[in-house]
Amino acid sequence: MIKPNRIYSAAIVIAAGLIASPAFAEDESFFSNWLANVSSTQEEQPHWMTPLVTVTPRLEQEYRFDYSHSDVPKPKAGTTIDSYGGGKGIEIIPSRNTEIIVGVPAYQVKDVPNKPSVTGVADENLLLKYRILTANEEHGNYIVTAFLGTSLQTGGNAFTTNHTLVTPTIAAGKGWGDRQSGVDIQSTLGMAVPSGGVSTLGRPLTWNMALQGHVGKFWPEIETNYIHWYDGALAGKSQMMITYGTTIGRFVIKDRVKAIVGIGYQIVQGTQVVNLNHATLATMRITF
Repeated sequence: MIKPNRIYSAAIVIAAGLIASPAFAEDESFFSNWLANVSSTQEEQPHWMTPLVTVTPRLEQEYRFDYSHSDVPKPKAGTTIDSYGGGKGIEIIPSRNTEIIVGVPAYQVKDVPNKPSVTGVADENLLLKYRILTANEEHGNYIVTAFLGTSLQTGGNAFTTNHTLVTPTIAAGKGWGDRQSGVDIQSTLGMAVPSGGVSTLGRPLTWNMALQGHVGKFWPEIETNYIHWYDGALAGKSQMMITYGTTIGRFVIKDRVKAIVGIGYQIVQGTQVVNLNHATLATMRITF
């Protein structure tokens, strides 16, 4: 198995190379043309912030690292899982209307009372976005995007699903206001379809919605994350989670390179607790 430190080292090297590319823009026509196209395609869409949990329908270009500390009901009360990286990673806009996300497998630590800690990496996540239609704040302030995500069975024994999952998703958003202040709603609806093991994994339907406001660089939000399981061990069960949080940014580091940070707290709404009691979330992003 590839060691987590090697995975993160490789990701950092890739991210550093991508972030450093603007420094060579004047001499390298490929990079200058590419970054000009990135700026052009992002100018066509709203300039909202990516929420903490909901995947934004907007096209982004950044390196993202998330952390979460979760209290889970299984296999025993008091069980916690710390996730370093959150399965996030490199987000690239290779051409107009498209984005590719190559996740860095999260390094996870599971603590069960009175038992040794279990550590390892989770499965690899990949995501393709295709923006169907959009308008920036001056021309309508909306966006509609299709996603096709996949999770590959590359993780350690304790954290892999043992099957490939494919998740088609539709995402949309609408905003009110301008680039300095306003509110927006971003939402996704998708279903994970496993390559096997349906009797265990089922087919979870996930509906996320984020209500976000902003004044300057301050972006408070509230998100709902609803999951309903079809088939499998959790067939017929549902879970609604609510996330309260905020992101702050974008802070200019140099030229187009900017930093974003955020924190949040996630709880289960209602009495049906399936795989989460509550969680603390944090995010760090470098856009380029």
